[in-house]
Amino acid sequence: MKINLLIAFSFFLFSFLFFCPVIFASENFKISNNVIYTVQDDGNTSVKLAVSLTNTTSKYYTSEYGIRVGFSDIKNVTAFDPEGKITPEVTKNDTGYTIKVRFNQPAVGIDKTLPFTIQFDTPDIVQKEGSIYEVDIPGVANQSDYESFTVEVRVPSFYGEPTYIKPDTKSTSLQFTKEQLKNGGISIAFGKAQFYDISLKYHLQNENIFSVRTEIALPPSTNYQEVSLESIEPKPLNVKQDRDGNWLAEYSLLPSEKRTIMVKGKIRVLLQPNEQKENKQLLESYIRPQKYWQVDDEEIKKLAQDLKTPEAIYAYVVKKLSYDFSRVTERKGRIGALSVLSQPDSAVCLEFTDLFIAIARAAGIPAREINGFGYTQNELQRPLSFEEDILHAWPEYYDNEKNTWIMVDPTWGNTTGGVDYFDVLDFNHITFVIKGTDSTYPVPAGGYKLSGSSASKDVHIQPTDPIDLPLPGAHATIEIPDKLFAGFPVEGVLRINNPHGVLYPQQDVILSSDDIIPSRVELNIPHIPPFGYISVPFSFDKTGIWTQKNAKITVHIGETQISQTVKIVPLYQAIFQRQFLPWTIGGGVCLASIALIIFIITKRSRNISVS
Repeated sequence: MKINLLIAFSFFLFSFLFFCPVIFASENFKISNNVIYTVQDDGNTSVKLAVSLTNTTSKYYTSEYGIRVGFSDIKNVTAFDPEGKITPEVTKNDTGYTIKVRFNQPAVGIDKTLPFTIQFDTPDIVQKEGSIYEVDIPGVANQSDYESFTVEVRVPSFYGEPTYIKPDTKSTSLQFTKEQLKNGGISIAFGKAQFYDISLKYHLQNENIFSVRTEIALPPSTNYQEVSLESIEPKPLNVKQDRDGNWLAEYSLLPSEKRTIMVKGKIRVLLQPNEQKENKQLLESYIRPQKYWQVDDEEIKKLAQDLKTPEAIYAYVVKKLSYDFSRVTERKGRIGALSVLSQPDSAVCLEFTDLFIAIARAAGIPAREINGFGYTQNELQRPLSFEEDILHAWPEYYDNEKNTWIMVDPTWGNTTGGVDYFDVLDFNHITFVIKGTDSTYPVPAGGYKLSGSSASKDVHIQPTDPIDLPLPGAHATIEIPDKLFAGFPVEGVLRINNPHGVLYPQQDVILSSDDIIPSRVELNIPHIPPFGYISVPFSFDKTGIWTQKNAKITVHIGETQISQTVKIVPLYQAIFQRQFLPWTIGGGVCLASIALIIFIITKRSRNISVS
């Protein structure tokens, strides 16, 4: 008996997931497939599928074979079986291509094997962006139909050693078995760091009849990225860092004033996070409930008891939820962790993130939300679905053994058909804001829209060639009177300005003096964001009432130091030298005037009649 065999061997590149009807009884055939991807120097890839069909019954045989591939562009399609060349039938469709071959001579009879080969070229496997080569080979549908399945990836030698390989085979041979793939795809990157040019717009408006102060969130440096801001126009009043590590630029708006803020800069994205020690008090705030993270709910707590670890929580969220692409086009609101459990087929990146965070916090694992930009060439396989500029959201948890935050992406773990976004992320996630102490604030770049301008494109990010980011630096000034009075503490304010576009790191600053006590005062200076400043009060002990000297105060900050001399004089001397005379006369006149006014008001009030 003859049957037509259409095998559902489907690449998920560009997220084309094929649920093909099986029109043959799979138990009647054994199928083996060996796929070789050979990447050329120009980035094009030759794909070779070596397939073997073995009959397990004498009743059936097949004369045709078909594959559906989700590539946007294929060329040079050829096929061969033992009898020679086959002319393939190639059909373009909305999701890619269908390739059919009719065998020259089908294999008839039990245990008979028919080997054949299909080859084609595609530019869709490799992306060269900035300084990173990225190879993406999504998973194969219905791998259980194959008795064996192997994949081999060959790349040019100038790519160097892989930076990461997903799945991790503990080898650099770039060969993968069916068991290693587990229905998931392959992602390989070459390069040490990725660099991006960023250009952002923030639209502000004061609709009040009085002046207001407001703030915008700038992309911050984190343990995964280094940010260098080239310009902020117009310049902010100050740029501060909050508890979560966000950079908040402050502005004052006049009544009814509109203002557009332009920010330009560069970002260096790392694959492995730097160490970032957090204090216990801050970490405790990251296990508390928030509006969209219902940590105290009984269903959430039960999941936390069962899952326990970040990896188990990640795997559960990836499997439990399904990405709903209609949510993006219809712009439905955020529903949070608890609601998505009852409607798991209606999730976008925010719900994948909310559910992970809620369960992690309920399990006592500090977790928080990242909003930012996921650089992608494929918004079906790696979708962006947050806010007007189509941003992305993903969670991170704190690893107490590594002393750092670890970012994961259960959304892309789901939409790529199982590519690992837990053990290693990638070079494509750019942080705009961190939401830990509040699940709704701050607003990321791209979310500052005015009425009627929601469709404006305010986020522009482009990979670029490697650059050397500028070194941090700061300028310190001592704000203290030129003349102080003996018998009082020597007090002032240390102001530290960061005039550069990179973060000035937290450090200890020393104030020293040989003329007053103590001779050394230590101040801990927090991180200062680009173009920001901080003012830190300092104090030396009070001097003796007869002290009369010039005191030199020196500030040691980093590799530089600055000094300022103040004059300390006895109080009695200042009085005798009539330094207080203007104040004394002026003060006396003021007191007399106040007394006279009070007297007149009191006298008049006694003559008021009340009916």
